Amino acid sequence: MSVVDFNLVSKYSDISSMAIQLLSKSDQEHYANLNLKWDGKLIQADAYVVFHCMVRGPAKGGIRMADDVSLDETRRLAELMTYKCALARIPFGGGKSGICIDPKTLSPEARRTLISEYVHIFGVFLSNGTYVPAPDMGTGPSDMATIYGCTHIPESVTGKPPRIGGLPGREEATGYGVASIVKTAAQGILGKDLPGATVAVQGFGNVGKWTARFLADWGARVVAVSDASGAVFMEGGLPIAEMAGVKTLDEVNLPRIDREDLLTLPVDVLVPAAVGGVLTGDVASNVRAKLVVEAANDPTTTEGDKVLRERGISVVPDILANAGGVVASYIEWRQAKSGSLTDKLETYQAIEKQILGAYQSVVEVAERERISHRLAAHLLAVNEVVETMRDRGWI
Repeated sequence: MSVVDFNLVSKYSDISSMAIQLLSKSDQEHYANLNLKWDGKLIQADAYVVFHCMVRGPAKGGIRMADDVSLDETRRLAELMTYKCALARIPFGGGKSGICIDPKTLSPEARRTLISEYVHIFGVFLSNGTYVPAPDMGTGPSDMATIYGCTHIPESVTGKPPRIGGLPGREEATGYGVASIVKTAAQGILGKDLPGATVAVQGFGNVGKWTARFLADWGARVVAVSDASGAVFMEGGLPIAEMAGVKTLDEVNLPRIDREDLLTLPVDVLVPAAVGGVLTGDVASNVRAKLVVEAANDPTTTEGDKVLRERGISVVPDILANAGGVVASYIEWRQAKSGSLTDKLETYQAIEKQILGAYQSVVEVAERERISHRLAAHLLAVNEVVETMRDRGWI
């Protein structure tokens, strides 16, 4: 099922049937079985690369590595990237990769070899500029360094370590963007300044950790965070700065709660920043946050979204809230092509400019049409893609 409900979007915009047909299918989908003989054993991993729509530019999207990766998930995430780039006015199309293997089962050497095999199979898309990958769940800067070591083309991959052409601020870019949206939406939607606002963050990986760090630095009271090992809670606020270096929450000696309970805490802002599909209809019925800001991709199911909307709980959708990463990726890609240098402050400023500009547009459309922020974001993003199709003579 498509990310966008075209029947609903079409009520507010004149979208041709041809455009809907083009957006209802991926431009390209590729599959390979990655085979690696390592330490006397055969390691195999299904790998998927999907380009949803490249009318606005090269396909952009991260490489996800997990043991439950599927073609359907990769296809949906690629579609999300199309609309995320369009909403942020970044000249990229939507792409995504998925490697179906548990990264924890790989030694560092085996991991590098597996990523190299991925480049061996799909490298033509990276070398000719069709696809620009980046880190996603299960991958990180070191994997992007491996890819760069195979292609020797600086702009073929983003999210690289800064010493080899990566962007200062790229690591924390998505979290910085999420935190900026939380700050702005708390004021605009809740009428509440960030200092003193209570926040729960589900997920303490790269995105969740940086989101929590920025929010705590800016005065918010981050009362709960969780990861795969469990959840911690302190009503007066967690010592986020002290927790920044931990790999899992098992390493901290703080009061614990059930992971599922974090989603229904009575806080001002709930930030789902882990995996998709966590805010189901049942969970949404018990959410007590006043505002949900989607840091993860696709964290709210269709039924969950309907329940939250009926209960009057505002949701800032993923294609808006977590676009800081793709904004930074564009800056890194542009820097690699031009040879220019960008410092961390410039990265932050660019993220704020693009994301908060998009946020303001979404709020204006939502208020004018009396629709949800998600539908407003989808309406703006789809219109941007469709207008590009007209510019290029596709429709």
